[in-house]
Amino acid sequence: MLEPLFLKPVFQEKIWGGTKLKEEFDYPLESDQVGECWAISAHPHGVCTIENGPFKGEKLDELWKNHPELFGNPNEEVFPLLTKILDAADDLSVQVHPDDLYGKEHEGELGKTECWYIISADEGSEIIYGHHAKSKEELEEMITSGDWDHLLIRIPVQAGDFFFVPSGTIHAIGKGIMILETQQSSDTTYRVYDYDRKDDAGNPRELHIQQSLDVTTIPHVDPILGIQQENQGESSITTFIKSDYFNVYDWSVSGVLNVKTTAPYTLVSVLDGFGYVYLNDEAEKIEIKKGQHFILPTSVEKVRLEGDLKIIASEPGTKNR
Repeated sequence: MLEPLFLKPVFQEKIWGGTKLKEEFDYPLESDQVGECWAISAHPHGVCTIENGPFKGEKLDELWKNHPELFGNPNEEVFPLLTKILDAADDLSVQVHPDDLYGKEHEGELGKTECWYIISADEGSEIIYGHHAKSKEELEEMITSGDWDHLLIRIPVQAGDFFFVPSGTIHAIGKGIMILETQQSSDTTYRVYDYDRKDDAGNPRELHIQQSLDVTTIPHVDPILGIQQENQGESSITTFIKSDYFNVYDWSVSGVLNVKTTAPYTLVSVLDGFGYVYLNDEAEKIEIKKGQHFILPTSVEKVRLEGDLKIIASEPGTKNR
């Protein structure tokens, strides 16, 4: 197969969601509290549907199972990655995710290492990224006493910033931020603190203090990214992260950009602009535009992009090949 697999996203309402997914990407949304666009997903909580070609109408999880040749005949039982766009109209809960071992034992699914590309951020916006506790006992004491100002590390952010969030990292996306998130295909989240918010029934939202204490990395250490950029005239490829679970890139196209794929498949999200993609050395051009998401199957070895485009691309890391 030599064409992209375009996907129909799945949208999730959230207590902290807003309207930017509709306003910025023109997605057909009726709710004013849509927090997440599951753009490329085979997770059972939100499975995307193929929108084109011979597999049109098929679910991504079914395609992964029935046509593994499209993905390089992988060993994994489940599609290992998930791409989201999040609109934080309000602060997300302070949370932490387990690693694979804990996730599989306690939740029956993968752990959750993720990363964030900041699409936009209101002036003064910030994230929570890490903590100051030096021991598990100190972490428990500060959580129990609600000493959030001394426990949590807050970082101002702006559009274009990138953060790697390994499992075990206490984190939260702040109000006024829109991000593209690349993550393991997991929906396990342990809430540490939720600003005493209540759910639709008026009950305090559930916290997961013991699980959080079990899985949080102590002390917090900022990962070293080693971001690299390759320029092609006015266009560029920026390598944000190469990890066990995923590699993530920024493809900025101003004119022409040539990309050689090295992974069994590549996930692509068009965050801005309009242009065309040519696969391998084929002369046929395929139109792509802001808000589209697609997978390049294993048969695609070369990509030529033309136009004015901002793209975040990802591929499976060393553990998923």
